[in-house]
Amino acid sequence: MGGISGKVVVITGASSGLGEATARYLAAQGAILVLAARRKERLDALVTEFVANGGQALAIEVDVARRSDVEAMIAAAVAEFSRVDVVINNAGLMAIAPLSAGKVDEWERMIDINIKGVLYGIAAALPVFERQNGGHFINISSVAGVKVFSPGGTVYSGTKFAVRAISEGLRHEVGAHIRTTTICPGAVDSELKFGSSDSDSSQFVQEFYQQAIPADSVARAVAYAIEQPAEVDINEIVLRPTQQEF
Repeated sequence: MGGISGKVVVITGASSGLGEATARYLAAQGAILVLAARRKERLDALVTEFVANGGQALAIEVDVARRSDVEAMIAAAVAEFSRVDVVINNAGLMAIAPLSAGKVDEWERMIDINIKGVLYGIAAALPVFERQNGGHFINISSVAGVKVFSPGGTVYSGTKFAVRAISEGLRHEVGAHIRTTTICPGAVDSELKFGSSDSDSSQFVQEFYQQAIPADSVARAVAYAIEQPAEVDINEIVLRPTQQEF
């Protein structure tokens, strides 16, 4: 069945930006939401709001770089709602800096969140989807996963290219009853632009993001993929501000 109403949707990075905007949009469409992020107080406020409006939602404190947290997130979703229909692997870090700056700790953190966090989400949810004979992975990549964002975004681009490759391999492996979608946003208003500790790179990113489009632009793309009939798999969506050249 297509549609959004009644589907149990897990969203990582749900406390702000793309994740929060997607949660709000899907809640308005009748989705049952499992909201995951490190800042649980923000998630709790969203759950209170959604429940007050007649919806169903659950908040879980999760660091996607910890496999045990992600496994507990999926287990809690199943325990509370008996199933999971969609997993949106959205949590991400964009730490822009030239390779010569040698910010190896930030490289590792991006790999942990942007790549391993997605893999942990897949590993935790795939057995559930297989038991249900259905499910939908939506992995958030970037236009930086389509074209290398350099100088400065080389490692970030590497992580987002990896998300696209993993998603395509996943699509091929899982068979006819599990859907896989990759969303590749350009400059979208979110906290992602604050991830750079390198001062020159941070200034560049702030200027670049002056053209950013609202986060609900991505929410609508996510909803489009979810609401298709079960036999239709939207594999990839790339969206940018109209004026964005990169």
